[in-house]
Amino acid sequence: MTRPTPLSGFPEWLPAQRMVEQQLLDRLRTTFELHGFAPLETRAVEPLDQLLRKGDTSKEVYVLRRLQADAADSSDSGLGLHFDLTVPFARYVLENAGRLQFPFRRYQIQKAWRGERPQEGRYREFLQADIDVVDRAATPESSLPTHYEVELPLVVADALRGLPLPPIRMHVNNRKLSQGFYQGLGLPDPMEAIRIVDRFDRLGPAGVAEQLVVAGATEAQAKAALALADIRTPDVSFADAVAALGVADPLLEEGVAELSAVVEAAAEHAPGLLVADLRIARGLDYYTGTVYETTLLGHESIGSICSGGRYDNLASTGTDRFPGTGLSIGVSRLLGRLFGIGALGASRSVPTCVLVALSTEDARPAAMRVAASLRGRGIPTEVSPSAAKYGRQIRYAERRGIPYVWFPGRDPGDPDEVKDIRSGDQVVADLATWTPPEEDRLPSIVGG
Repeated sequence: MTRPTPLSGFPEWLPAQRMVEQQLLDRLRTTFELHGFAPLETRAVEPLDQLLRKGDTSKEVYVLRRLQADAADSSDSGLGLHFDLTVPFARYVLENAGRLQFPFRRYQIQKAWRGERPQEGRYREFLQADIDVVDRAATPESSLPTHYEVELPLVVADALRGLPLPPIRMHVNNRKLSQGFYQGLGLPDPMEAIRIVDRFDRLGPAGVAEQLVVAGATEAQAKAALALADIRTPDVSFADAVAALGVADPLLEEGVAELSAVVEAAAEHAPGLLVADLRIARGLDYYTGTVYETTLLGHESIGSICSGGRYDNLASTGTDRFPGTGLSIGVSRLLGRLFGIGALGASRSVPTCVLVALSTEDARPAAMRVAASLRGRGIPTEVSPSAAKYGRQIRYAERRGIPYVWFPGRDPGDPDEVKDIRSGDQVVADLATWTPPEEDRLPSIVGG
C-alpha cells in the first residue's frame, strides 16, 4: 500500500486528544442533562430542498450519490449531508410533534459536514454540540418566551466552566434590530444587507460598504449601516447609540427592546458574559430574533466557537408552528485551535492507571487475575506486554504515562507491591483494598 495522502478538513485526533474530546463531551452531556435537556440524534442526510432554503449554503452542501447508481435510480438524488443540527432538528420536531412534550428541551452532539475551504477553525467534517428549546404555538400570535434567550447562554457558560479553557464572551444582537434599521434606512433588500454584514470579518468595512452599494445602497446608506455595525457595549447603552443614528422603524424598536431585555437579564445572572454587538448578523435566513456568536478570549482569530439564535418559523407546517431558540458549540473548532497551539492536552496518553508487571510468561494468568480485580473496582489496568526485565517494564510505563506498576508476589504468601514511578515510592499493597488517588484514576484535561 502506498503512503496515504492526508485529507485536509477532516480532523483525526491523536489518542490523548481524543480522550480530551471525550471528557469535554462528557462535561457537556452532564451539564445539559442537569439543566433538563434530553438527548437526541438525527440522521445524517436531509432533503436538498430543505437544506438549500435556509440561507447562503448552496456551495457548502455535500450531495449524497452512489458511485454505481443506475441512471434511472433517483432514490438518493435530492439528499445531502446536513451542514448543521438545527435544520434536521426542526424536521424531527415536525415529524414527532405528537409524541413530544412542549416546551421541548433537547441536546444533540453529532457530526456535520460543510464543503468549505479548510483552514484553522473551519473543517469539512466537524463535531457540534447543540441545545435548543422549542414550543408549540397555540395561536398565530404565540411566541417562545424570551427568558429562554437568557437561559441558553448561561447553560453554555456553565458547561464550559471548570475546564482549563480560556474564558468566553458572547456577542449578542437581534435580527429585528438589524432588519428594522435597514428598512428604516430605505435599503432595497434588508435581508441581503444582513448577509453582507455577516461577512464583516472577512470583507472589512470597505468591502462591506462596496457590496452594500452593489446591492443597491447609496453611499450614505452604506455609511449608516457601518455605523450600526460599529456599536458594541457591555450594557443596554447600545440603545442610545442606535437612537443617535436617527433611523426609525417599528421593527427596529421591537428589536432594541428585545435585545435590551436579554442583555439586562444576563448581566444580573452572569456579569460580563454577554456584550451587545450590532455587527453580529448570522447569515442563515431562519433566524428571526436574538442571535449569538461567542469568542474565546485571546483566540478571536478563529471566529465564533458557539453560535445560534432564535427561529420562529423554521419548524412550521400548515397551522402548526414551533418557535425555538438554540446554541451550537463548535467542538472541533474549539479543540482544533487549542490542540494546535499546545494549549490543551491530557494528563497522560493512555487511560491506563496501573501496569501489572510480569516476572515470567508463566505468571501471565495470575497477572491477568490481578488486572481483572483492579478493573472490577474501576481502576484502568493492563498487563505488561512481555516478561522483560522490570526496568524495561517500568520504562514502558513511563513512556506511556502510566503512573503505577504493580508487582505481584513472586511466591505464594509474598505480598504484592505497587510502585509510583513518578516519585519512586514502592509500598506493599492489598489487591482487595488498594486505590490510587482520585486524580490518578483517570486521565484529566490539562492546560498547556
